Amino acid sequence: MCYGKCARCIGHSLVWLAVLCIVANILLYFPNGETKYASDDHLSRFVWFFSGIVGGGVLMFLPAFVFIGLEEEDCCGCCGQENCGKRCAMLSSVLAALIGIAGSGYCVIVAALGLAEGPLCQDYLGQWNYTFAKTEGQYLMDTSTWSQCREPKHIVEWNVTLFSILLALGGIEFILCLIQIINGVLGGICGYCCSRQQRYDC
Repeated sequence: MCYGKCARCIGHSLVWLAVLCIVANILLYFPNGETKYASDDHLSRFVWFFSGIVGGGVLMFLPAFVFIGLEEEDCCGCCGQENCGKRCAMLSSVLAALIGIAGSGYCVIVAALGLAEGPLCQDYLGQWNYTFAKTEGQYLMDTSTWSQCREPKHIVEWNVTLFSILLALGGIEFILCLIQIINGVLGGICGYCCSRQQRYDC
């Protein structure tokens, strides 16, 4: 098995997942495409935690580019042995993967909390509050209660959809980084790649 090729594929996957996380988080700021709710501070508190922009987004670029760059690693190695340098590079990628786990874990936790608490919305009495905060997430199974939020329109669907996307994307990122930890350890111990002349095609 070529551990360098596996790392490269994981890296490319993380780049696209990070971009999607950033987009999903940005959309949370504009319910129904409107900006007034953000300017009036009428958004869920967990939207302002930047879980998709920072955790699942920016922080993921570091491990992603490290993994992609492994195949271009031109380390001279230790004691003149190039393979030794390759192994060290694979082992060092484990540190980058740990950063990815921290970022994706943050994204998952905040998204889960955002789903559990529900959106900040205006109720029938015209008051802005967290209508579903005391339901412990049970509102997710009872869509008939979603109409309790009068404004922004369809805010429950908006929040549930986007936080669910962030939860799923963060979960996938977490799993990929975990796989890279295993891949990096095996690559460092067993050897970088099955063949030095192998072409890397993801």
